[in-house]
Amino acid sequence: MFWVIVTIVLTIFYGMGLPDYGTALLVILMILPVHILYFYTVAYWILPKYLYRKKYLQLCISLFACVFLAGLFFRLIEILVADPYILGIIRKKDPQYQWHKLDGNFWQQLKKPVYIINALEQSNLVVWIGISLKFVQMWYEKRQLAVQSELSALKSQIHPHFLFNTLNNLYALTLKQSEQSPAIVLGLSDILRYMLYECSTDNVELRRDVEIMKHYIELEKLRYEERLDLSFSITGNLENQRIPPLLMLPLIENAFKHGTSATVDDAWVNINLSLKGSRLKFKVSNSKPLATENNSKNPSEQIGLTNVRKRLELLFPFAHQLQVFDEDEVFVVIMQVDLKQNLIQNENQDADS
Repeated sequence: MFWVIVTIVLTIFYGMGLPDYGTALLVILMILPVHILYFYTVAYWILPKYLYRKKYLQLCISLFACVFLAGLFFRLIEILVADPYILGIIRKKDPQYQWHKLDGNFWQQLKKPVYIINALEQSNLVVWIGISLKFVQMWYEKRQLAVQSELSALKSQIHPHFLFNTLNNLYALTLKQSEQSPAIVLGLSDILRYMLYECSTDNVELRRDVEIMKHYIELEKLRYEERLDLSFSITGNLENQRIPPLLMLPLIENAFKHGTSATVDDAWVNINLSLKGSRLKFKVSNSKPLATENNSKNPSEQIGLTNVRKRLELLFPFAHQLQVFDEDEVFVVIMQVDLKQNLIQNENQDADS
């Protein structure tokens, strides 16, 4: 595709000074092999052999040789093929036309400084634009790999952390010999199935992710019974929207674990999810226990919130907002993202179906 674009652009550029664009195209096809050979020699032989291995002296010598040889071959094609062909086309319309670029014999034409400089410029410009684009592509691919690796590491933090907290809830109810334990096991099994088999993709259906959040909330409601005042509202159409898995759940878990569970009574949690087009706003607010001297913050307590912040920075670098309000009696987190601006697009749209 790159060389097709180069051919079209050069044909248009050369065609402005030649009898017609057909002539320009044929001339470009004559010199294009020099560009292609030059590009692939530098991009796939010289740079991997010397630059990546930090052999800078050999790199400079090789590049200088390529610049010289490319300019020389470009000039030879001009003198022997391209320029005589152009002159022949022009003389069909004007037999008396004189082109001073072709004055003199072969060696005299080859040694004209102005045309040597011109050959060096034209043979190098296209090639180094192509090499620059290749470097950009390599940087982007390397960055994507780094982002994927970090996202995988962040996901691996969420799974055991969430599982540990949920099993703790189950353990607390079994100690009480609660009749609700079977319901918790069923809800937990669906959550685990989601985590193990559906969260391996980059994005999942928003509807499915919200369904898992509802399961988790139901488990917490069974645990707290009448001691918890909880509200969960959803506005907007969730269909045909996709989101990175488990992006919102840690915020809910954080509200229960570090707010509600430590509150003796009058605990409450409000969860609001709204969607306008592709713009999602997720707000979680919860009551806080009274401050005590022993209420020092444990670094592990903020793993969920820190994880969400890092994932947002990687996935939605310019399309997210995460606000945290930590007051005396209330803790509020507001997350806003534009789902269409996700940098990591899932290649298999049906993997989670």
